[in-house]
Amino acid sequence: MFFCIKSFKGAWGDFFKSSPRFKCFMSSLFVRLFIKDPENVKDPKVRAAYGKLCGVLGIFCNLLLVCGKFLAGLFSGSIAVMADAVNNLSDAAGSLITLVGFRLSQKPADSNHPFGHARFEYIAGLAVAVLVMVIGIELGKSSIDKILHPGEVSFGLLTFAILAGSILLKLWMAFFNRNIGRKIGSGTLEATYADSRNDVLATSAVLAAALVHHFTGLYLDGWMGLAVAVFILVNGCLLVRDTLNPLLGTAPDPSFVRYVEEKIESYPGVLGTHDLVVHDYGPGRRFASAHVEMSRHEDVMEAHDIIDNIEWDFLSEDKLHLIIHYDPIDSGQAELDPARSRAIKAIESIDPRLRLHDFRLIAGRRHDNYIFDVVVPSGFGHGPDELKRQIEAKLQNGPRPVHAHITVDDSYSPIPK
Repeated sequence: MFFCIKSFKGAWGDFFKSSPRFKCFMSSLFVRLFIKDPENVKDPKVRAAYGKLCGVLGIFCNLLLVCGKFLAGLFSGSIAVMADAVNNLSDAAGSLITLVGFRLSQKPADSNHPFGHARFEYIAGLAVAVLVMVIGIELGKSSIDKILHPGEVSFGLLTFAILAGSILLKLWMAFFNRNIGRKIGSGTLEATYADSRNDVLATSAVLAAALVHHFTGLYLDGWMGLAVAVFILVNGCLLVRDTLNPLLGTAPDPSFVRYVEEKIESYPGVLGTHDLVVHDYGPGRRFASAHVEMSRHEDVMEAHDIIDNIEWDFLSEDKLHLIIHYDPIDSGQAELDPARSRAIKAIESIDPRLRLHDFRLIAGRRHDNYIFDVVVPSGFGHGPDELKRQIEAKLQNGPRPVHAHITVDDSYSPIPK
């Protein structure tokens, strides 16, 4: 069964990829009519306009499907068709929640919510997911009753036409939400795309059962209704997981971390960056802090100006509120660079994911003092004391003994490869 579903998804994915004219027409028609400045997706107003458009279209299309499938279910007496209609009713309610969520997320910051209300979009996605699960449970109960007490089912041409039309409309909705969701980076619309795609699978299964019953007389209606209910329930559980993650606070995407670090290090005078922490208060409301290493010999006012420019560029170009802590480090000391390289090789020989920063060297009469921080990735196997012991042992292979004064930091962002 899972193999068939996977093959079905792959086939329709190939259909989308091989139909550029279809994609261009269907994705751009409503955008041209209702979205002003559609390419400026970093503008919160433009982003909200996309979300509202998808919500309104979702409500209209799903209510249209509900009406058609309820009629088909009443005429045919099929619990599977009625289950599919109720599924579309939940989708309409989900689109309404999405619409309200995008609208509420645009409320400006106030004294009680200084970071704005953008997380309403995440809450809307969670509400949709819970609603999907409730619908799945109720449909499962009705389908089991139909299996235990089967009734007469009569499929006609009208039922087949409504189900086939539903598949085509849901295909368009799936593509439209996927395209917009990826364009504006919306997890809620990506979830709506997945739900529409799953509806195509569910309705196709109902149609297949109707065809089997029509040509063979084999009764599969209650069983197919149960399969649709289970499918809806599983999808609801996955949606709950996906919508809870940003509310709980997930690690930022590694590619985003790499982009931020590389952009910071591209500015003159910046020798390195570390301790990047990203806080997500909803789409378009991300805040971050980072430590930037610069030479301690740098003019203070010049270093301050560089940091100001970095923060302003991220805000204007990436809509990221970045706060930078300035770390002055030694440079120009003849023994410093070889000592730092030696320490880097030592920690990378233990685990290449380990990162070193804030390195200082204090030379004593009989030994050298290495003072530095080590950033460890999430789930690192060694405890801090064991890691310090291993690093100090590896540093004893040089010309002079080393006393290592190490601070172990947890990484709050994925460490880019």
